[in-house]
Amino acid sequence: MKAADIAPFFATLQAANPNPETELDYSTPFELLTAVLLSAQATDVGVNKATRKLFPVANTPQKILDLGFEGLCEYIKTIGLYRSKAKHLLLTCQMLIDLHGGEVPRSREALEALPGVGRKTANVVLNVAFGEHTLAVDTHIFRIGNRTGLAPGKTPLAVELKLLKRVPPAYLQHAHHWLILHGRYVCQARKPRCWECSVTHYCSFKPKTPAPAS
Repeated sequence: MKAADIAPFFATLQAANPNPETELDYSTPFELLTAVLLSAQATDVGVNKATRKLFPVANTPQKILDLGFEGLCEYIKTIGLYRSKAKHLLLTCQMLIDLHGGEVPRSREALEALPGVGRKTANVVLNVAFGEHTLAVDTHIFRIGNRTGLAPGKTPLAVELKLLKRVPPAYLQHAHHWLILHGRYVCQARKPRCWECSVTHYCSFKPKTPAPAS
């Protein structure tokens, strides 16, 4: 993707969705952190089904700890890898209480020190909960960065760092969501829906399959 095409690429995505939001249900930074931690190798839909039952009962670190391991597992057992996620979440809750007064920290270093929280999860929390200009590179953003030529790279970190350099500052706040939603619903992995893509003329990818017959 040419440098001159990047601003209109994001302007087009912005025009279609001026205020994009995460599809995970949450109402506090802790609920967001919990939902993102549970979402690894799981769908947002699946996580939301579990947290709709969990959060009314336990939506603070202490309340999660009060459930205990087996109690927490009962709420999240429909999510993949739920037992390991339960262990990480309980350890995270204890650290939040011991080190941060029960609050979600606002620094990358403190977030990444929490069990089960890597760079991508930290970036989501920093961006969505605290408004930081971070880019959490998931499979969708990694694919779009390489497929479109926007930010090609061999690793998620390489794509992230290139995006931070190439995305105009005016679009950094919401770039994460625009790219994820575009990858989820249009620029899909196996069969990208190029025929209905609003930014296809800025993209370096040349589709190999024609549009489906109407």
